[in-house]
Amino acid sequence: MHDFTRRQMLAAGAAGAALTLGGGGSLAAPAPSLDALARAKGMRFGSCTAWAPPGADRGSFANPDYAALLEADCGILVPENEFKWQALRPDAEHFDTSRFDAMLAYAKAKGMAMRGHTLLWQKPQYYPKWLNDYDFGAQPRARAEAVLTGHIETLCRRFGDSIVSFDVVNEAVDEKTGALRDSSLSRAIGGTAPLIDLAFHTARAAAPRAQLVYNDYMSWEPENEAHRAGVLRLLEGLRKRGVPVDALGVQSHIGIKNEGTVAQVVAQQTGPWREFLDAVTAMGYALVITEMDVNDQALPTDTAIRDARVADYARAYLELMFGYPKLRDVLVWGMCDKYSWLNGFTPRADGTHQRCAPYDAQFRAKPLHAAIAACFRGADRRTV
Repeated sequence: MHDFTRRQMLAAGAAGAALTLGGGGSLAAPAPSLDALARAKGMRFGSCTAWAPPGADRGSFANPDYAALLEADCGILVPENEFKWQALRPDAEHFDTSRFDAMLAYAKAKGMAMRGHTLLWQKPQYYPKWLNDYDFGAQPRARAEAVLTGHIETLCRRFGDSIVSFDVVNEAVDEKTGALRDSSLSRAIGGTAPLIDLAFHTARAAAPRAQLVYNDYMSWEPENEAHRAGVLRLLEGLRKRGVPVDALGVQSHIGIKNEGTVAQVVAQQTGPWREFLDAVTAMGYALVITEMDVNDQALPTDTAIRDARVADYARAYLELMFGYPKLRDVLVWGMCDKYSWLNGFTPRADGTHQRCAPYDAQFRAKPLHAAIAACFRGADRRTV
């Protein structure tokens, strides 16, 4: 793997310059689209999107400029927040699916598949307040089981024919210790493992045709060893107990630093990451790239340098991932730098947008877009 030269980067940038959205919101996207390249190999490409009122300047399907990016390149979508408990459950008794309904209607109208993210985010800070404070009464296990199964059954029965893949459980492993996270639900049920098992069994019964995924952000980068080990223990336990989990969702929030060449950095990370993926796939799990972006917080301001390193780093990562035939769906966590969550979560000191997505803040394709396309072109075709 070689770093992009400045000349290569400028050539790619020139090609992308024709992608600027005009006043009518039309987009001259690179052809063929990323999803067309993916489908030629038995795969799919997609992105998250958000709900927003018409006219809002957000990364939403309701924003014509952002929708143009989705429609140019995507064959599968996932809601950024609109399928989470906080968005759907104003209280213990009611559901409000109106925003997700609008998102699903858009996807169907455009011929795009939909993922469901997530039926249970096992991080108490992302539970709605009412669930953290919930009184489970004199029979806490029975009540907690009813709360969890009621949530999953309602959503799976309502949307099970429209959602092709559910992140049934999200981020249940503590990234520092590798232990399973505790919560109000897990304490009431009697442990996090029984909570996870119940979530998957309930989802399978209510949505028998959907892919069921355990999703987490264990990374190929150093200092993620405990997280990876904890996820492996979880997956091993799920298999031994016969829990119906089809795939591991690999979030792929990767990040490149300004230390050494990309080739040197990748060489240090490839071995441990392959060992992890080999162990996962040997257990029979498929893989899904569910939330990919490339954090450039540590890179210098120079756009050419940043774009080259981001693209080359992503290409090395995807080439490795695409070597696993059980990987089919690849989703980025946003198509455009302007609306990336990373700008708020890990803002750059120089105040510029993170250059983490396939398109820049002016809706122009970047070298990262070309790198993703090259990886699809080079991938082996999935035959089963």
